[in-house]
Amino acid sequence: MLAPPDAITAESSEHLYAKITWRLLPFLTVCYMFAFLDRINVGFAKLQMQGDLGLSDAVYGTGAGIFFIGYVIFEIPSNLLLARIGARKTLARIMILWGLVSAGMMFIRDSTTFYLLRFMLGVFEAGFAPGMILYLTYWYAPSRMARVMAVVMAAGPIGGALGGPVSGWVMAALDGVHGLRGWQWMFLIEGLPCTVLGVIAYLTLTDRPAQAKWLDEQEKATVAADLAAGAVRIDGHGSLRKAVLDPRVLGIAFSNFCVICGIYTVSFWLPTILSATGMSGTTTIGLVSALPYLAALVAMRLLCLSSDRRRERRWHSALCGIVGAAALLSATMYPQTLAVALPSITLATAMMWASYTVLWAIPADYLDRDAAPGGIAFINVVGVLGGFFSPIIIGSVKTATGSMATGMLVMVGLLAVGAVVMLANRLPRPA
Repeated sequence: MLAPPDAITAESSEHLYAKITWRLLPFLTVCYMFAFLDRINVGFAKLQMQGDLGLSDAVYGTGAGIFFIGYVIFEIPSNLLLARIGARKTLARIMILWGLVSAGMMFIRDSTTFYLLRFMLGVFEAGFAPGMILYLTYWYAPSRMARVMAVVMAAGPIGGALGGPVSGWVMAALDGVHGLRGWQWMFLIEGLPCTVLGVIAYLTLTDRPAQAKWLDEQEKATVAADLAAGAVRIDGHGSLRKAVLDPRVLGIAFSNFCVICGIYTVSFWLPTILSATGMSGTTTIGLVSALPYLAALVAMRLLCLSSDRRRERRWHSALCGIVGAAALLSATMYPQTLAVALPSITLATAMMWASYTVLWAIPADYLDRDAAPGGIAFINVVGVLGGFFSPIIIGSVKTATGSMATGMLVMVGLLAVGAVVMLANRLPRPA
């Protein structure tokens, strides 16, 4: 006979969630690391590709951002499909197809093929991040979500920290091998592993705790009881329409948009920012570009632990956004002074990623299971539009004026506004 869930000791509960964590999070973190890397490695390719193909900064910015148009169009349908057919099939399909397209970026020949392949990359990757978040809500109660998100969202900074040195080295070391430029080798080497991860996902992921052969019946009952106890309802019931029309959900989505504008300002333009300080050489730029992301890993861990311990989200996310805006402003004011620009961009990156990660613990606190698939996807859709507008604004401004300053100031303003909206969004305090 199973012991009642409330008879489970704290020690056995922690052992259970450690078991789930080791089963799920390392693999999902690696997958998300490649997802983030395959979005942003175009920033390193730009150092060679722009001159090879004669692309302007405006064309580069548009190509970097057009990824998110395909992503937005297909993201909510992908998440709703995941809720019906399961994470195993959905995430496998996404990773296999995006890996093939990412590797195919090596065949870019002009602005048209650049736009087309970036758009298709967004189409095929659509639904991965919100699908992963939704999948985790099937396993973890809201009280655990900030620390869980700190682990999987760390994949972004890890991808930036590892991807910079690796991309820089590949572009330098393999340039000219078999008649291919370094940026072409980079796309190939960083894209194909995703197809392998997709196959592994199909073979190893378990859709729900109740289906997990590696959990015993008592462990399944404990997870189910924890999820039921932590569930929060929107006025007692939920749906996609109700989630999308909820002012608090709209506030979360807008704050997400603002912080992502800042994150992708760094992600797509960091190599260019470092180059503007006088730094040269793809290997050197790649190594130095790892520093902001290493700082982000530390900030995410500390702030998310604090958020879970205090059971508070809004102030943690908003204050990080405000500090990030101030640091990005400093980098904008002194763009050619390495001693100021590098510490400023490092602090900005750390704070923006911490704000973003804590923000993603809020939907698990607020949305019920019926509203979660569409609500999470909607919040992410609005957010990733920041990834579309941010590089286009900065690229167009740089082409027109020769400087990134005005575009960067727009991003600073958006970060600050997003933080204010987060503070004004009177969400129920987590139980």
